[in-house]
Amino acid sequence: MKSNLISKSETASLLKKISDAWGIEFPKMKNVKVHQILSDAQIITGDGLKILKINEDYLPFLSETEILKKFPSVEVDMGAVKFMCKGANLMRPGIKKFTEFEKEKLVCIVEETHHKFLAIGKSMVSSSELENMEKGEIIQNLHYISDRFWETGKTIYN
Repeated sequence: MKSNLISKSETASLLKKISDAWGIEFPKMKNVKVHQILSDAQIITGDGLKILKINEDYLPFLSETEILKKFPSVEVDMGAVKFMCKGANLMRPGIKKFTEFEKEKLVCIVEETHHKFLAIGKSMVSSSELENMEKGEIIQNLHYISDRFWETGKTIYN
């Protein structure tokens, strides 16, 4: 794995791109590193920040609970947990509760008992469409607990 410190200007433009995409403001940061973990995936670390980049998608790393809390979420029943942790997309029957979200946006998947973040994915429908659905795929699972990024990310410290 190659790790590079990126320049102040690269850091500023990267944080701007991510804050525009997520609608979250980030403080100025120094010493932001990019860890190349696969040809199409990087883990970006900074002061109290860990971001996963897969192709062109930037995702908050699942260990970053304070950032994850700022995203819309879907609560799933315990039956859906093992499927989420194996990378399955989220289907309508497993959903118990959800907050408002738009189609094609990042949504966190939380389990109902301990309210732990299991996965983050991209919504295939909006929350208003979800209300009227009984079956079908709702969220494309992009990053989940125990995936290859999660395991690698546990070894990376700032």
